[in-house]
Amino acid sequence: MMPDFFRSMGLAAALMADLGLGTGAVAKPMHGIAMYGEPALPPDFVSLPYVNPDAPKGGKIIFGEPGSFDSLNPHILKGSAPYGVGVYVFESLMGRNWDEPFTLYGLLAESVEVGPNREWVEFTLRPEAKFSDGNPVTIEDVKWSYETLGTIGHPRYQGSWAKVAKTEITGPRSIRFTFNVEDNELPLIMGLRPILEKAQWEGKDFTESGFGTVPIGSGPYVIGDYEPGRYIRLMKNPDWWGKDLPFNRGLYNLDEIRYDYFGDGDVVFEAFKAGEITSFREGNAAKWDSQYDFPRVTSGEVVKSLIPHKRPSGIRGYVMNTRNPIFKDWRVRQAMILAFNYEFISDTLNASGDPRIQSYFSNSVLGMDHGPATGKVLELLQPFADQLPPGTIEGYSLPKGDGTARNRGNIAKAMDLMEQAGWTVQDGVMKNAAGEPFTFEILLSSGATETQKTMDIYVEALKRMGITPTVTTVDSAQYKERTNNYDFDMAYYVRGLSLSPGNEQMLYWGSEGVTEPGTRNWMGMNSPAAEAMIQAMLSAKTREESLAAAHALDRVLTAGRYVIPIWFTTTSRIAHDRHLHYPTDYIAAYGDWIGFQPDVWWWED
Repeated sequence: MMPDFFRSMGLAAALMADLGLGTGAVAKPMHGIAMYGEPALPPDFVSLPYVNPDAPKGGKIIFGEPGSFDSLNPHILKGSAPYGVGVYVFESLMGRNWDEPFTLYGLLAESVEVGPNREWVEFTLRPEAKFSDGNPVTIEDVKWSYETLGTIGHPRYQGSWAKVAKTEITGPRSIRFTFNVEDNELPLIMGLRPILEKAQWEGKDFTESGFGTVPIGSGPYVIGDYEPGRYIRLMKNPDWWGKDLPFNRGLYNLDEIRYDYFGDGDVVFEAFKAGEITSFREGNAAKWDSQYDFPRVTSGEVVKSLIPHKRPSGIRGYVMNTRNPIFKDWRVRQAMILAFNYEFISDTLNASGDPRIQSYFSNSVLGMDHGPATGKVLELLQPFADQLPPGTIEGYSLPKGDGTARNRGNIAKAMDLMEQAGWTVQDGVMKNAAGEPFTFEILLSSGATETQKTMDIYVEALKRMGITPTVTTVDSAQYKERTNNYDFDMAYYVRGLSLSPGNEQMLYWGSEGVTEPGTRNWMGMNSPAAEAMIQAMLSAKTREESLAAAHALDRVLTAGRYVIPIWFTTTSRIAHDRHLHYPTDYIAAYGDWIGFQPDVWWWED
């Protein structure tokens, strides 16, 4: 699943407690569902634990976004839709309590029921649920939404849909999904699909992007006015059916969420300084310390907030596309990592203000041990030992440079690895035995100032190895189109990871992504070991099994050397208008993440 929140560090640790999986239970309708054990909140809970249930209503928040948008349909591969449309216009049958691992509560559905061994899941709709046009949400809408998304929707929906053997309408407000595989997360996944109004799409091509259809959902916001590529306003629906639901109490307090689009990340910051936008996330520690002394800060109109978290680092850096033959050899990928002068780059651009990502799940209990694999982790990896690159089992850590601009030691090691892989410098140019030069394209999105500065330093280092890559900058729409089709050699890559990894990991790292467009497997990895570790997570029935599978997967990914990692922050930095507030008495382990801003924020004079 996507990221989950936990009440405190105590509950974060409790994630790893020995809990039963809930198999073998007698099927009965429940107000919620958990992957492990029972939901923490009782059926009569009055609000989620991390909100201000008495938050004032009204006001607005304005975000600045680099790039643009060319579609209003967030559920298909084609086009680029504003983030907020998918999140705030639509609802799912179940909703996440971001304070519990793998736990959902009824949203559009009033109850959920699972088979004795989770071989099926059944949902019953709330009779009061309505779309924003006033039409009731029907079980036919649910069935159509699942079938449509699962067959012609974005690829992120299709993997789980392939595991559904049968869909049955079992009553006027109930639907059952029966599965064809053992996968303990599937009942939860089935509760998280957006529900669309079937009647709106009759006679229309659902796969067509653009602005021909303004989508209708049942969520708290509706699409207001917009100008393609420039701005979009999401307006609170005053007749929202779910406003009095305990699950929603304290959420979605703002009357308007607006996204303004700018061509450049630096321009977004200048717009914030000028008061054109009201909240800004700062990812650079040095900039946070040195450039937030402008008048609106000193006058108190802007507040600087630090939001701590304990979520996994995820992966952020520069991915190498192994569909390009030059990156198939792990030695070449390791050479590219060695040539990336991280210590110098971090000091130059970030004042070494944040730590480096050490593995995909680093900064969490799911992160790998960098020494030799032992115990259950070794047992899981051993059948694939002859397929895994060095370090997966023996132990692997990122190389460290000397902090100087020349980075001589690591460059020398990189040159040795390139020679082992069949590449040598001939007449000042890195070539193979056939005399073909080693060259590749680095694809960047326009407006990404920091990545462009990083690549300027990196390209200079590569030139000292006889390698001159081409750096191409394209607009956000082209960037999405090219990365969806894996039309790049190296690109900036970000994947947020949660403390509750599940089926989405196959979308990230599964072999279907080698050829299937639109997955998140940008590196083109085809690893039976990775898929086996994901399956081990999905079938785990104890804390030890789940944790070992996550550690093993982290080793396969990290030692695969697919990405050149950069830094991450253990504390999110948000500068915002002083009228915008959030619950400061309690912040969950994930901090500033999905479900935080603007979800739990409010406006107060």
